[in-house]
Amino acid sequence: MAAEERLTRREFVKTAGLAGLGTIAVGVLSIESPHRFEVNQHARAVRGLRAGLRIAVLTDFHLGPNLGPADLSRWVQASNAVTPDLVCVVGDLVDQAYRGDLSEFAELLPDLRAPLGVYAVPGNHDRTRYRRFGVFEDAMAASGVNLLMNEGAWVRDDLYLAGIDDFRVGRPDVASALAQAPTRTSAAGVRDPAPATVLLSHNPDVIPELPEEDGGGVDLLLAGHTHGGQMRLPLLGVRHVSCRHPEERAAGWVEHRGMLMYVTRGAGEGVPLRIRCPRQIPIFTLHRGETQATEA
Repeated sequence: MAAEERLTRREFVKTAGLAGLGTIAVGVLSIESPHRFEVNQHARAVRGLRAGLRIAVLTDFHLGPNLGPADLSRWVQASNAVTPDLVCVVGDLVDQAYRGDLSEFAELLPDLRAPLGVYAVPGNHDRTRYRRFGVFEDAMAASGVNLLMNEGAWVRDDLYLAGIDDFRVGRPDVASALAQAPTRTSAAGVRDPAPATVLLSHNPDVIPELPEEDGGGVDLLLAGHTHGGQMRLPLLGVRHVSCRHPEERAAGWVEHRGMLMYVTRGAGEGVPLRIRCPRQIPIFTLHRGETQATEA
C-alpha cells in the first residue's frame, strides 16, 4: 500500500508538472506581436440618443521605446476605415519613458476623420511624463484634438460628451465634467427623454465617484488603463490588472446602476507583452433606446 501511495504522489507531481509546463507552453505560443491589434464591433442601445452614432475608441498608445509613429499611423488608418462619427482617445497617448517632442501627434492625428470631432482625456502616463502639462495640452490642440479636462461639450443636440483628468495622478473633478450635462426628470412615472451623456475616463475606477442615482446621470462610460490584464493564462486567469475589482473591470462591458461602461484592452502598452489578451480598437455602433440594452 505504501508503494502505491508513493506512486500516486509521484504521478500527481508529474501530472501537475506537466500541467504547469502545458500552461507555460500555451502562454508562450500565445504571445502576440506588439504591433498587432483587433478592430472589434459592438452594437448597443443607449438611452437618450435620437439617432444612430458610431464611435471609435483609441486608448493606451504608450508611444515610447517600443511603439512609434508607424503604429500610430496604423491606428489612425484603422479608425478611418470604419468611418466613425466621433473619435474618443481615452488616455496614455505616451508612455512615461517617451522622450520625443510630440511631433508625431501633430503630424498624424489630424488625419483622423470624424465629422463630430476627436476628443481625448489624459492618462496616468501622460500626466507622469508631463508634470508641466501645458506642453501636452498644446500638442493636442496642434493635433486637432479636443482635450477634455473636467469639462464637457455638446457634440450633437442629443449627445453630451464629458471627460475627466486622470483618476490616479491627475486632478479629476467629475462634478465639473458633468455640470452642463442634461438632467432627467420624471413626472407621473414617465421619464423625460433627455439627451445622452457619455463620459470619458482613462481609469475605470471612477465609478464610485459618480452620483449614486440613475448611473450618476451617465449613460455610457468609456475607459481604458487596464490593458485587459495583458496576460490571460490558462488555469491562472488574468495576471496583471491595475484597477479595483479586476474581475469586473479588466475588460469589456460592465453595467452599474443603469449605466453602461466599456473598458477597452487598448492598442498598445509600455511593456510589450500580451498573452491571450489581444490589443484592440473597439468600434461602437450606438442606436436609440429608452433603456439600456444587451449587446447586439
